[in-house]
Amino acid sequence: MRAGSGAPEGELAAELRAALAASRAWLAEWLEEGVEAAPPEPSAAPAREAPPRDVSAPALAAPVAGQGELLAGARGPRPTLEEVRARLGDCRRCPLCEGRTTIVFGDGDPDADILFVGEGPGAEEDKRGLPFVGRAGELLTRMIERGMGLPRSAVYICNIVKCRPPGNREPLANEIAACRPFLDAQIDAVAPKVIVTLGRPATGVLLGRDVSITRLRGTWQEYRGIPVMPTFHPAFILRQYTEENRRLVWQDLKTALARTRGEA
Repeated sequence: MRAGSGAPEGELAAELRAALAASRAWLAEWLEEGVEAAPPEPSAAPAREAPPRDVSAPALAAPVAGQGELLAGARGPRPTLEEVRARLGDCRRCPLCEGRTTIVFGDGDPDADILFVGEGPGAEEDKRGLPFVGRAGELLTRMIERGMGLPRSAVYICNIVKCRPPGNREPLANEIAACRPFLDAQIDAVAPKVIVTLGRPATGVLLGRDVSITRLRGTWQEYRGIPVMPTFHPAFILRQYTEENRRLVWQDLKTALARTRGEA
């Protein structure tokens, strides 16, 4: 034992190793989402004890009251994507509108069996008005076309928010809440057989809780009666490219496809 120390050297070394391991895990989950800027530090400590990532991550938004009335009366309970987009309009419901170039609504088959949900538009998406058309989108397209054997046009792709967050940070709770009725209306309009969530934020929003995507990916979940397959965000694959990570995502997509065909 060192002079003046209250614990043996072995215990101090073990505590240091544990702290480093926790820091690496926290950083890895941030890298999964391709985050370029950290969200602001919370002004007060949370009421309950939480891991480091949960302290700094933005809170999940609960479903908005009355969201089922978003398009009531047009075609009954199931709207069309055109109706949802028309109701969204030139949206000014949250501060994200101030920095956007274009609203990124969604893209793909309005009757798709598989609906992909990502986090939010990036720089290229903001310019073009289409989801997943940057580097991460190119990788997702290859996985859909080569891994699933489908044209990209055969699936539907959207995000939990429709405007680009500054610096590609995670969407905040008020931003998610503003877009949530439109995400749910898109899901209602497409009525997919399977939803594939890309990354931790999208998965957490649909499941209504903070999640660890490294633990949850590849395991079936459910949202409003629809099977949900969580998997890694393509941005994570680009940043942490290994054959194992790529294999896991391709496996998840093939499992999702099999579910639409009654094979899983």
